[in-house]
Amino acid sequence: MHVGMCSIFQNPNNAVSDQLVYSNEVQLAELAEPLGFQSIWTVEHHFTNYTMCPDPMQFLTYMAAKTKIVKLGSMVVVLPWHDPIRIAEQISMLDTLSNGRLILGLGRGAGRVEFDAFRQDMKDSRERFIESAECVLHGLENGVCEYKGKFVTQPKAAIRPLPSASFKGRTYAAAVSPESIEIMAKLRIGLLVIPQKPWEQVEKEIENYNKTYKKLNSEDPPAPLLAGWTICHKDKNTARKLAEKYVGGYWQTVLDHYNFNTNHLKNQKGYEYYGKFAENMKKTGVSGAIEFFMGLQTWGTPEQCLHQIEKNCSRIGAEAYIGVFSFAGMPFEIAQANIQLFATDVLPKLKAISITGNIDWAA
Repeated sequence: MHVGMCSIFQNPNNAVSDQLVYSNEVQLAELAEPLGFQSIWTVEHHFTNYTMCPDPMQFLTYMAAKTKIVKLGSMVVVLPWHDPIRIAEQISMLDTLSNGRLILGLGRGAGRVEFDAFRQDMKDSRERFIESAECVLHGLENGVCEYKGKFVTQPKAAIRPLPSASFKGRTYAAAVSPESIEIMAKLRIGLLVIPQKPWEQVEKEIENYNKTYKKLNSEDPPAPLLAGWTICHKDKNTARKLAEKYVGGYWQTVLDHYNFNTNHLKNQKGYEYYGKFAENMKKTGVSGAIEFFMGLQTWGTPEQCLHQIEKNCSRIGAEAYIGVFSFAGMPFEIAQANIQLFATDVLPKLKAISITGNIDWAA
């Protein structure tokens, strides 16, 4: 199994300077390769302290210069917020500089504060994503972007530096709704699973995706990737307390960032699933939603973490686990101990496990 780590740059309540957040997150990312992790990932968000990485390609380019062999993954680039040809250029440039180490993650976004600031209507995000993805992926395969759609119009233009290798099999998307999952199959994009709904539901959606992908493309889909907010401690009681504080604290930032305490997603075109999630949260309350999210993540002793990851990857046929080890205002010393214990006691055993074997870039 491939094992990576992800930096998300949170600063809840603006408790410390943004500069300190960056310093700490970069230090942890620089530990990844020496500790044996096989990839470094980051996210894209804007304008708030929820996560402060507005340019994943820029951070990954920095990490490319600091490392030699680890893969570099975006979790994710939010296509509707960008000019497709500029993103295609940035992707190709990073992949060229890193000698083909980029794993491309794409998404369409769901934060109203971000869509509003970018002067975009959320109801158009799905169509914008599809058109942008088609334009970018075609350009990366052929070295030329050219597209005419409702939202994306791109006259023929070359991508330089020219892409040197195909992105087929190393492009993924964070798809939450069933509709998005079907779209990814049509686009020949793999799935990046960020746990936030019952595993039984995820299993059914993965099964539908696999069938749709094979029917449309006459080949097996790439194995999905699984991300997880991770707490590893030798004492199970301490691990539980840390999970309650930090995994629970992270989910509170999710509820706040996406305005799940309001009704704005209920009738928002393309976000009906999110609206249902907000409705369900009203039934369980914030504490119930946090407890549910905690139950989907990875925390406990090294043995418990290993068991949880292996079990959840087996559920969906995932061949890679991407751990988030620093979040919700976690002090650097705790985050450092967290990732180091995981790397010592869990990572080697995970790397020895094979779930499906269907992931070409993971070595």
